[in-house]
This record gives sequence, C-alpha cells and structure tokens, in this order.
Amino acid sequence: MQVEQLTCALGAELVGVNLADAIHDDGLFAEIRAALLKHRVVFLRDQEITRAEHVAFARRFGELEDHPVAGSDPEHPGLVRIYKTPDQPNDRYENSWHTDATWREAPPFGAVLRCVECPPVGGDTTWANMVLAYENLPDQIKTQIADLRARHSIEASFGAAMPIEKRLALHAQYPDAEHPVVRTHPDTGEKVLFVNAFATHFSNYHTPGRVRFGQDANPGAGELLRYLISQACIPEYQVRWRWKPNSIAIWDNRSTQHYAVMDYAPCHRKMERAGIVGDKPY
Repeated sequence: MQVEQLTCALGAELVGVNLADAIHDDGLFAEIRAALLKHRVVFLRDQEITRAEHVAFARRFGELEDHPVAGSDPEHPGLVRIYKTPDQPNDRYENSWHTDATWREAPPFGAVLRCVECPPVGGDTTWANMVLAYENLPDQIKTQIADLRARHSIEASFGAAMPIEKRLALHAQYPDAEHPVVRTHPDTGEKVLFVNAFATHFSNYHTPGRVRFGQDANPGAGELLRYLISQACIPEYQVRWRWKPNSIAIWDNRSTQHYAVMDYAPCHRKMERAGIVGDKPY
C-alpha cells in the first residue's frame, strides 16, 4: 500500500489497495487504520465493491449506526443513502461545516463514504483538521474555553424545517447532547476543537468570572462560539477531494469537520455512507 499525502494539514490517498481485501486481511486493515489516525481522512479510487462489502469493511472499525432523518438502505442497516437530485434544490443540510451527529451523546467514530454517482464537475467535499485548529488558537482563547461545554442539537438543524409536532418529537427522541468544547482524542491524546454547525450555545458560560453584565453573556458567548466554529473555514487546515464513481473517503469524525459543496445543480449526486458508532467525548 502506498500512502500519498495530499496537503500539509490532513488527507492522504491510499494507492494499490482493494478495500474488499481488508475485510479479511488483518495486516492490511491495521495499515489502513494507522493511516487514518495519522492523516485523519484517507481516500481511495476505483473501489468496485458491493454494498455488502462496504458494510463489512466499515464494521471492522466498530458497530454501524443508522440516521434518524436520512434514509438507509433497507437491506444493509447502517448504510445511509445520501442521494441528491435536481428536484431537491433546497435540501442543503450538508453544506455547512460539521462533525457528523454531534447531537448524539456518543457521536460517530468516523465513516466510510462511497460515491455511487456524481456530477462531471462540482460536488466536492472538504475536510478540516480540528486538532490543528485548536493548536493554533491564541493562548488567551485556549484558557477561556478550557472548561466550556456546548449543547448540540438535531432539532435546530435537521428538525428546523419540520412541522412543530414532528420537530418536538425528534427532540424528545434525541435531546440536545452536551460535549466539551475541547475534547481529547481517545486514540492519540490530542486536544480537538469540538464545536460545529450542530452546536447552539455554551451551557456553562454564564459564570462570575466571565459575565459582569448581560452584554458579556449575550452577545459575548455567541460571538465566541461563532469564532470557534469559523476556524474550520481556514484554508490552511483543509483538504478538498474531487469525487469520481467508486471513490471512497474514510474519515476520523473525532478530529475533523467536513463540508459537502453544493455547486452542482441540476445534476445528481448519490453517495452511500456507513457511519461507525463512537464514544462519549471527554
């Protein structure tokens, strides 16, 4: 297996690999997992694997999870179908910087995403290294956010366009999760800036050490949250991948954010993602 680094920040292409082989080859799988931890997102071309093989490979990392809003393949639980068609011009829940499903108490470990069909041009996906984003924060910001926690909501994101009854039912099923603003990566020990588009507010900002008057809390807390979320937008932290059919991306959801660029209307873009169950951030 050859590992070709794509940017200084993150990302590598794996060459000379058939993912179907890694289902049964422990040594090959260990190499892929090591490359993932080092580069945070790895890419492969020309992977003509079946849905069953897709699911079987992803399960080597851990159990798979369904998505409560996006549709899954009925024959392969855990394989979420992200199908965009020209008759969905307002279906834009992906084109924001986000870490998958941080509205869960235990957000995903990562995902294996396969391109089924894509536009001839456009529809790229970009990833950002949130370890690097944390490392480069000013020291005074690191001190300020060291003990902060944030709420993450599916109701305010996927549920926002739903009728109120359906939205409230979604919230009842998936109450807002609270996570540290700076989490520790469970495999590498690195500190990760862990707020994204699903984060709505800090839950423990309003303390005497931070708030003298109301203006310190609002808009002060909101401005800080927006500043932290915006760090993913810095190009020096990013890698951008151009899709082709049978291309695959595998990413570490614990240390990255990603953004699906919606610049391809009126074309089709069909992707299938196996999301891997993760751990509770600390």
